[in-house]
Amino acid sequence: LLNNAVRLRIPNCLLLPGGVCIQETFNNVIILIVTSQSVHRLVLPHPSHMYRSDLVTELQMQSIFTDIGKLNLNEPAHSYVLPFAQGTQTSAPSTSAAWISHQGEALFALASPSGAITVVTLPAHDQDVCGSLKFENSSMMQRLAGWMPTAIRGDQSISDLAISLAVHQLEDDTFIFALCQDHKLRMWSLKHQMCLLVTDMLDYMPAGRGEVKASPAQAHKLRLFFSSSIGLCLAIYLAVPKRSQFCVLQLVASENNRYSLDHISTLFSTQETLVDFVLTATDIWAVWLDNDNQTVAKYISFEHNTTGTWNQVFVQPSPEEEVHVGEDQDPREIYLDVLFSPLRFTASAIIKALQIYKRGTERYSDLSWEELKKEVTVTVENELQGSVTEYEFCQEDYRLLQVEFWSKFYACCLQYQDVLSTPLALHISPATAMVCILKKGFVSFLLPCFAIDHLYLSSDDYLISEEETPIAEDSEMSHDILQLVQCLRMVNESLPEDMAYDMEKALEDLLSPEKVSEKVLEGLLASDNGNVIQDIANKLQDINNPIVAINMLLRELDLETDPLRVRISLSQLYGSSVAASLIGQAVCQTAMTRTLLCRDLLILQQLYLRIGNNLNGAPLFLSKTKILHRLAVSSGLSLSYKIVAVFTYFMCYLSLFRNADLQHLSVLELSDSTTPTSRRSVLNPQTVVELFYQNVARKAIMSQIFSQQDVEGNQTMLHWPQMISSVLTLFCQFLWPSNPSFLFPECLMVNCQYAQLQECVRLVGPWCQVNVGSYRFVLGHCYLASGEGQKVRICITSGVICCDRNQRSRI
Repeated sequence: LLNNAVRLRIPNCLLLPGGVCIQETFNNVIILIVTSQSVHRLVLPHPSHMYRSDLVTELQMQSIFTDIGKLNLNEPAHSYVLPFAQGTQTSAPSTSAAWISHQGEALFALASPSGAITVVTLPAHDQDVCGSLKFENSSMMQRLAGWMPTAIRGDQSISDLAISLAVHQLEDDTFIFALCQDHKLRMWSLKHQMCLLVTDMLDYMPAGRGEVKASPAQAHKLRLFFSSSIGLCLAIYLAVPKRSQFCVLQLVASENNRYSLDHISTLFSTQETLVDFVLTATDIWAVWLDNDNQTVAKYISFEHNTTGTWNQVFVQPSPEEEVHVGEDQDPREIYLDVLFSPLRFTASAIIKALQIYKRGTERYSDLSWEELKKEVTVTVENELQGSVTEYEFCQEDYRLLQVEFWSKFYACCLQYQDVLSTPLALHISPATAMVCILKKGFVSFLLPCFAIDHLYLSSDDYLISEEETPIAEDSEMSHDILQLVQCLRMVNESLPEDMAYDMEKALEDLLSPEKVSEKVLEGLLASDNGNVIQDIANKLQDINNPIVAINMLLRELDLETDPLRVRISLSQLYGSSVAASLIGQAVCQTAMTRTLLCRDLLILQQLYLRIGNNLNGAPLFLSKTKILHRLAVSSGLSLSYKIVAVFTYFMCYLSLFRNADLQHLSVLELSDSTTPTSRRSVLNPQTVVELFYQNVARKAIMSQIFSQQDVEGNQTMLHWPQMISSVLTLFCQFLWPSNPSFLFPECLMVNCQYAQLQECVRLVGPWCQVNVGSYRFVLGHCYLASGEGQKVRICITSGVICCDRNQRSRI
């Protein structure tokens, strides 16, 4: 539940690579920090000892970092100044590693420019720092105010300079691995203070060793992974122009403390700039920056990958550089919708742009999300009004002036969003296998990609190399689905921007997806100068059984399910606002992806209808009736996913008449909630989807997942990839327009979100035949709450008439 970021300032110091270590003990969380001038240790209480009750809510909790900003990190209790690092910057260590020993000591390994590795030891934090501990003086050790710097020395030269350090603890010793400028890997024993192993990493390069050896290494990186089953593995990244590679090695011990390295795998990487990588038991995960300064994330199995192909990670794309404003649209509303919609801008980027735009020092951290939106509107409009020198404008001139000023503010937000999106590090939780990319302004969580989304988003090169898919079991059907997905991708790539916009707008206006897709196909055929549609038609001949392939895709897309029975909540699992925001964004991303997939599938089915049963002389044996039926199913799915995506855009608003509204609901016995929706800070906006997840859906989801499972006896269930996939699927089912449980609209009504509820009814009511009476009833209550009493009677009456027995009883 770490929902707030804390800034720690250490004056006149540079944080070293590898210079932060956070380690949990039973009672504490210990943070070690290494800078160019000093080392620091902070001991914080463990959260499990602060809040022992499962009934404690997030709003009652404090982060363990709440008071950390008040600490003076330069006090002797928290820091130690390195005597050998005083003076010029050239004498500062080049890299570092930090860890907590089994005895509770804090240890810091520092690579000095002379080639030595110095280990600084600080006794356990509950012992006296000022000299109550005694250390033997020798040429290797020196007592210094309770600290013990130990230089591990050999025949050092500048080529021995370590550029990457890693540490592994044994029961009675600690190994320090150093990857050096001379391309050699050295392993030191802290206990025996001697070098146990030297390996030239250039021996693992297939070619060009002499050329590489002539220049010192600058960007090599080293990572370790240990498990009781496979032992200690090392991954070394060799940064070589045009020939960068990862080498995975395993440490092997023999008698008399002799060690060697077994080569497991060599994997060649792409040529982007590597930011960070992590080694796991089976894979290497890595983050790069490409030539356009965009984040690229990939992973690869180092044991079972014969082709050497890296798996794609579909990173959230940057916001569009330009915003399309139609001639009949209000520029202010369009820009505000883009700025404050999910998956585009963080509040931090908008705040920084606002501060620059106002040329002031105002702080906006206490504003709600809606208040920030108003502040942005006032600021841009005031700037626009201040530039106007004439009293009269025609409507078109004023509209162009609006576009100019809003695009200027939007460009400023884009600039700061790009800066805040710069990747800094990659982290994988060893306990849950959760993968995170730490960026300059926020953290990105990587979620498992569902099979159908994976196929649709994958590159053509990956699809060509794919031989099977988890959607189908037999190889022939896998072939058909892969061919069908490639056709969908061809449709996607051939669709002009204006046609894509028209189809998206048609879905928002609840027009028939079938008719719109038919019109789009006609436009594509009329403008098919490059014979793209003919290429797609030719590709369709490779599908042996298209009806079954389309059926399998539709089955994967359909989220309609039976209602879940709610039993009990499971503690606080995934209950924080960070989790709610993350899952809300995941729902939005999934819904947007599948909306595009359904759009392309509709156009492709229209093409099937157009070409008939004979394509280039090859009979396809297609039934027009079957295609029409699947068109209707695809249309329903297209509308459903679009509406779910729209739900994720709805922001929560605190009603001015909330107390009166809650009294009305209590009289109707529809609400057991008397607590107003919490006011969220600007850095963590709450949508109605997040509200629904936290107040209603999470309890039902956890009950469903664990009703038949022993959580305590099966901790692997809590692993991130499996758990988040289950949560996301079940949550999407709750938001599905035809879900008979009706929990989402009820949650909106109970929390007095009437404007959003009316929009929900507008989007779902005209075409969905499930919960008809319930939708009319909640619409009637919206009219009652907004003072439109004349509309209430017809909604309530028609609502009761259209209900089945169970719905009528609830109403």
